[in-house]
Amino acid sequence: MIQLDTHVVCWLHDGLIRQISPAARQALNTDSLSISPMVELELHYLHEIGRLRTPPVDMLHTLHTSLGLSVSQTSFALVASAAAGIRWTRDAFDRLIVAQAQCDSARLVSADEKIRQHFAGAIW
Repeated sequence: MIQLDTHVVCWLHDGLIRQISPAARQALNTDSLSISPMVELELHYLHEIGRLRTPPVDMLHTLHTSLGLSVSQTSFALVASAAAGIRWTRDAFDRLIVAQAQCDSARLVSADEKIRQHFAGAIW
């Protein structure tokens, strides 16, 4: 399973595939795609502050239809417990998104340098 960071979801939705590294693009084509529910929440925040024009529900529906993107159903209690052990960032979204990938034994496509430095399952 491949999970996507928030910015990757935005790029895929907007057709900005060239923003994604060749290695990450290859990974997108080799396995099923999912996101953490925290990615969905972060998309809502970005929409609320005007950084996204398309409502997140529409973005995710489009990506579900075109790429089979799903939202992970792993227990939030399990993910939050794993996130509590991630101390290399104060960003709650990043902690929970990485913890989700860990709990799901998934790789995470992310351009975030800090995530890539600290999470062995990151792909870029």
